Amino acid sequence: MQALALLGRVLMSAIFLWGGYRKLMAPTATMGMFTHYHLPLVGAAYALAVVVELLGGALVLVGWKMRLVAPVMAAWCIATALVAHLHPDDSMQMVHFMKNLCMAGGFLQLAAFGAGRFSVDRR
Repeated sequence: MQALALLGRVLMSAIFLWGGYRKLMAPTATMGMFTHYHLPLVGAAYALAVVVELLGGALVLVGWKMRLVAPVMAAWCIATALVAHLHPDDSMQMVHFMKNLCMAGGFLQLAAFGAGRFSVDRR
């Protein structure tokens, strides 16, 4: 069962590490997308997104401070769902919206039950 907890963290962190890396490598495109979403302070939003996705993804991967990190990641998933994917007339965007809510639920599970035996938290 503990190996499943580790696998869950690996799978949950992958989308954030990949997404954060893509944002880091394409700042102009990312900030253009943020402008399209009408976000204020696009530069600050970009920096926040890169930090949350790369640092948060890495901390989830290794299982460090899950009871603090996981609620932040859950909030991030909900915020990005509302900002980027809440388009009720677009079924694909609504799939992404629901995916983000599902990930938030997974992070709340990590917050409630911890990262498991194979984590930095357990060392």
